[in-house]
Amino acid sequence: MQVPARFEYERADSVPHAIELLARYGPDARIVAGGHSLIPMMKLRLAQPEALIDINGLAELGRIAVEGAELAIGALVRHAELLNSSTATDLFPIFRDAERVIADPIVRNRGTVGGSLCQGDPSEDLSAVFSALRGSAVIRGANGTRTVPIRDFHQGPYETAVQPGELLLQLRVPITARTGSAYEKVERRVGDWPVAAAGAVVTVDGGMIAQAGIGLTAVGAEHFCAPEAERHLIGKPPGAELFAEAGRIAAEHCDPHPDQRGPADYKRHLAAELTRRALVNAAGRI
Repeated sequence: MQVPARFEYERADSVPHAIELLARYGPDARIVAGGHSLIPMMKLRLAQPEALIDINGLAELGRIAVEGAELAIGALVRHAELLNSSTATDLFPIFRDAERVIADPIVRNRGTVGGSLCQGDPSEDLSAVFSALRGSAVIRGANGTRTVPIRDFHQGPYETAVQPGELLLQLRVPITARTGSAYEKVERRVGDWPVAAAGAVVTVDGGMIAQAGIGLTAVGAEHFCAPEAERHLIGKPPGAELFAEAGRIAAEHCDPHPDQRGPADYKRHLAAELTRRALVNAAGRI
């Protein structure tokens, strides 16, 4: 039987209270919400926090709303809530595409958007989604609130911009007219981590691509994005050949590692093909 090491447990009743508890317990404290990543690691003693700070009671972190020219998604929003939110999925169908293939209903009902991003797993789906969307993360600590572009949020495997004593509050995504989005994923079985996955966001103005975002996961793409492929798309009319070339460029700049899910060359092939498919579907949704 796997049993975690001893830890203290505190339930935060507000965001300031959560920040206070993080300061009290220091860098060995961990936030818990869904717990689908943290608790298994604790049972294996790969993680041994001194204290768990439960934020499940912070309703203000569970909202999805349009605020000005941005979509705001609270860090405590459950995967199932994002999947079922017409506010989010009508604006950005990429959320529906991705959330349908994240884990299983049990995980989606309890796991949170913020928890997924803060885990920092190199194969995490929503990291690629928010990278494609060029979102930003709102983080609060004892010294105030700061906003970090999502492409600067992940600083390495399992490393994020959230520092000890800080709490991720929400994710924000700019809303742009004439924009389509899509997500494509290959997995060995339903609910598994991706072998490879790609998200695309395309904005067209005057018949030309004015802005493009490509998110990649599980293929060693730095910051979960493909900036070289994005630049190749700008100022050109959308089309099959252009999207195929962008996929090739995206794959060329990946650094996939062979593992039980497949060899590196197969993952690179998937990066190209899934990027192409995501771009085609995104453009078709404008």
